[in-house]
Amino acid sequence: MEQLTLTFPKHSAMLSPDEIYEGIDSEMLTSLSEDRRIERKPPGIHDLSLGEYFSMWSNTVPDGGLIVVGIEDGGKISGCHKLPTKKLNELEKAPRRLCPEARVESKRVEVVAEDGEPSFVVVFRVQYREDRVVRNQADRAFVRYGDEKHTLSEPEIHELEIDKRQVDIEKESVPLTYPDDFDRELIRKFVEGVKKVHQPLQTYTDVEVLTQRRLGTMVGSTFRPDTACALAFASDPIGLFPGCQIRFLRIDGETEQSGANYNVIKTVPMEGPLPRLLEQAAGILSGQLRDFTRLADDGVFYSAPEYPEAAWYEALVNACVHRSYGLRNMNIFIKMFDDKLVIESPGGFPPLVTPDNIYSMHHPRNPTLMRAMFYMGLVKEHAEGTKRMRDSMQHMKLPSPTFEQIQSGMGGAMVRVTLRNHIKQRKVWVDSDVSGLLGEALARNLSLEEKRVLNFVAEHGKINVTQCHRLIPSLPKWHSAKKLLVKLAEKGMLKPVHSGVLRDNRSHFVLPDAFRKIDEKKT
Repeated sequence: MEQLTLTFPKHSAMLSPDEIYEGIDSEMLTSLSEDRRIERKPPGIHDLSLGEYFSMWSNTVPDGGLIVVGIEDGGKISGCHKLPTKKLNELEKAPRRLCPEARVESKRVEVVAEDGEPSFVVVFRVQYREDRVVRNQADRAFVRYGDEKHTLSEPEIHELEIDKRQVDIEKESVPLTYPDDFDRELIRKFVEGVKKVHQPLQTYTDVEVLTQRRLGTMVGSTFRPDTACALAFASDPIGLFPGCQIRFLRIDGETEQSGANYNVIKTVPMEGPLPRLLEQAAGILSGQLRDFTRLADDGVFYSAPEYPEAAWYEALVNACVHRSYGLRNMNIFIKMFDDKLVIESPGGFPPLVTPDNIYSMHHPRNPTLMRAMFYMGLVKEHAEGTKRMRDSMQHMKLPSPTFEQIQSGMGGAMVRVTLRNHIKQRKVWVDSDVSGLLGEALARNLSLEEKRVLNFVAEHGKINVTQCHRLIPSLPKWHSAKKLLVKLAEKGMLKPVHSGVLRDNRSHFVLPDAFRKIDEKKT
């Protein structure tokens, strides 16, 4: 029996620029409108404008795009049949004249013009250039943001040149003196990590290892450190990169407010070389995350963190290692909302990386810096970090991370990573900032076990001694659990509800009425 294979054509909206260019005909032209792949232009388009579009598609990730000359902006097919031969020849040679560094091919596609005459349009396929910023004949560069052509400023062009490795910011020398301006403990840890991996370097000095790993150069007998070396090991990289900071914001609610409704309740600025930054930020984050406890069908309590460490730590490392250091004054932000954790880092996605391919594409913006962090045990050099983030979130039955590139009004960009929790199902009352509710002195004296009990009561409405004993396995006896609940009641943080029968599960503890009312207002 012969097996038949059925193939279904893709919808035009799903076609890539290459697929459109390969199969474009008059029928397809009528079904396509201007979008992130195609620009339509009239046959009389001015040379200067056409050169700008060659530049724009050359600089637009991930695939560049198409320019169809012979169709008006509104979709009317005017065709190119009325163009003089000289003008038509100039049009088809336009890429070489107007934007020499663009990689362009073109062809004619037969159409019927609006006036009923047989005609044709000229279709240009402009490839994205990952190796350089492409300028037009007027030495200007453009890129497409959304559905608009954006003129790049010189700082933006420099930033894009860094992204495309046309300018290697990591290799730029810095005005620091080695070793006086550097954290020697970090240097020692790095050198030990390198020698552990590369056995032939066992006899090398620290400076020789730094040079061999491309973190600086020797000028005579003097070691001259570069940018990557300063970011990783300088005692005070802020002097060179004012934005080499992380700002942690704890936000009351699910959205960030301003003015009279400003709702940032905790701000922690952090600075220093990257390993110190990571250490500080990880400590702050782990201290702010909450544990949630569930009673499973088997009668056992299971506690889990608000977000898996594998997810939030990887997002933090990526923000530090893959951010754009060309944007010297911009900070990394960690924003903790009730329902999500957001980490924002300066610069867009590295070239060729998009939200669609982020789990498989490995294209680091700062490879030398990343390798330095690898030898210190802080990152892994394979495209598996984002997969680990996704898998750890799914394992806890949380939504997969979301990755976005956010454009500013001035053409700048940042990458935003969002981890979401189950806030709708997890009623939160006690956390690291309970002082506003309970009073500074009382909040400061709460133990971890007391916080866990109060969270459980806020979430489930009540707790008995048996539940408390199961909730906190470290309590050795049933009486220890009762003693903890009684202690909280004596502090006025729990209210006992007695049945009059010893060890009766109907005896339990609830939140005092005053605290319940505050809790209800918060949720």
